[in-house]
Amino acid sequence: MGGAGRASGVTVNDEVIKVFNDMKVRKSSTQEEIKKRKKAVLFCLSDDKRQIIVEEAKQILVGDIGDTVEDPYTSFVKLLPLNDCRYALYDATYETKESKKEDLVFIFWAPESAPLKSKMIYASSKDAIKKKFTGIKHEWQVNGLDDIKDRSTLGEKLGGNVVVSLEGKPL
Repeated sequence: MGGAGRASGVTVNDEVIKVFNDMKVRKSSTQEEIKKRKKAVLFCLSDDKRQIIVEEAKQILVGDIGDTVEDPYTSFVKLLPLNDCRYALYDATYETKESKKEDLVFIFWAPESAPLKSKMIYASSKDAIKKKFTGIKHEWQVNGLDDIKDRSTLGEKLGGNVVVSLEGKPL
């Protein structure tokens, strides 16, 4: 892939950074504020392919869980488009044998069936968005439903074999 080293000239919309900062900061908040927290959110390229933006209506709020969303992980997987790429943030709640943890995971979704052009621009723009997501420990590139549909794969990403449950469900 010639020219992959140069950035694609894509900028990151301020709203994307705001969403990230809101998800990253786990300040003690009221129940109401907690319910509005994003559990998962998708980001896509704007129509003119010049900006990475927050994808409209592709999110799960903490308050949805137990209400309209039974299992946030499977609901998140269902948000991913089968034939196009996306970036996503997923706020994973999991347990190891020792403790309960929460970690943000940056996911680069690039399914086999996405158009080559889309894969190329998302791949070359990934650093632009990742640079804005400071302090993320986990990055996961997913190339299809088989890689992501089973929550234990994310468990392995988060902590190898020490993770015993994800979103309250045993692995």
